[in-house]
Amino acid sequence: MPGLLLGDVLPDFEAETTTGTIKLHEYLGDSWGILFSHPRDYTPVCTTELGRAARLSAEFSKRGIKMIALSIDCLEDHHGWTKDILAYNCEESSCSSLPFPIIADSKRELAVALGMLDPDEKDKDGLPLTARCVFIIGPDKRLKLSLLYPATTGRNFDEILRVVDSLQITAGKRVATPADWKPGDCVMVPPNMSEEEAASLFPEGVYTKDLPSGKKYLRYTPQP
Repeated sequence: MPGLLLGDVLPDFEAETTTGTIKLHEYLGDSWGILFSHPRDYTPVCTTELGRAARLSAEFSKRGIKMIALSIDCLEDHHGWTKDILAYNCEESSCSSLPFPIIADSKRELAVALGMLDPDEKDKDGLPLTARCVFIIGPDKRLKLSLLYPATTGRNFDEILRVVDSLQITAGKRVATPADWKPGDCVMVPPNMSEEEAASLFPEGVYTKDLPSGKKYLRYTPQP
């Protein structure tokens, strides 16, 4: 099945969305982006996901992220479903739109091209639904991170925010982030960096954990 690999440039596709026709690269501009797909409109897990994404939209905006969703239904369904999502979020009835567009991919053309289909989940006609994909796209339009969930498992958008923080700090600094890292925690010094260079780049100091092997590869420094 066609799909994207880390480092691939996202196709500059044109699509109809709830906010009008977009071209992906023009929509993103110089920003980071998140493209996330959904199996179907008017489904329970998808409704909770888009509701959560909407509630966190200000956090994504603070990080310079433009969000865009994709579902395999038509624009009319997207607009009707939006009202349910807003009601799930207990938004005022005067609020009629989400803070990001939803792509209408009723022919599944984008889902196929981007490798988003879930072969195990099918609609009433026996056609595969889209999986719960997350593509995080850098300002260079290249795929920086890909997450793929089955239709039955909702995504953790707090974790998506966390990995955005990691991607952005490691894109700008020569560091890595350990398991369960959160902003403000210590980061790790790459193993291919010499001690002299590390001392120069990280004036707040580098801590090396002693290990039975005697190898000095677990090196930490305060987040720059």
